[in-house]
Amino acid sequence: MQHRGFLLLTLLALLALTSAVAKKKDKVKKGGPGSECAEWAWGPCTPSSKDCGVGFREGTCGAQTQRIRCRVPCNWKKEFGADCKYKFENWGACDGGTGTKVRQGTLKKARYNAQCQETIRVTKPCTPKTKAKAKAKKGKGKD
Repeated sequence: MQHRGFLLLTLLALLALTSAVAKKKDKVKKGGPGSECAEWAWGPCTPSSKDCGVGFREGTCGAQTQRIRCRVPCNWKKEFGADCKYKFENWGACDGGTGTKVRQGTLKKARYNAQCQETIRVTKPCTPKTKAKAKAKKGKGKD
């Protein structure tokens, strides 16, 4: 008889423990971005080391704070941030005076409510026309 009582007590303890774990998981899920709090304000993705790679983004909503993992691409344009996505026009002609070419981008998407400019202009140095010369040299060597 004592053996049955011990088994019954163990079974009840196991059920109570399982129930407590399930309730704890529900509480963790309720605190996430899809919780009762509708206006999450997310900060920029801050890499864990250097200026790109895996990092964290902090979000706040009322008194709640949450950190989520994120990744900053290593080829992102620092002038307008990794959370602002733009549709760019083709590169313009090379300006001989400055040695640069320009193109314009229109905002396509702002992730995590980032503060983004509607249009931006980016520049890059003109590339010297060495590719055409390299092809010409390869053609002469085959004769």
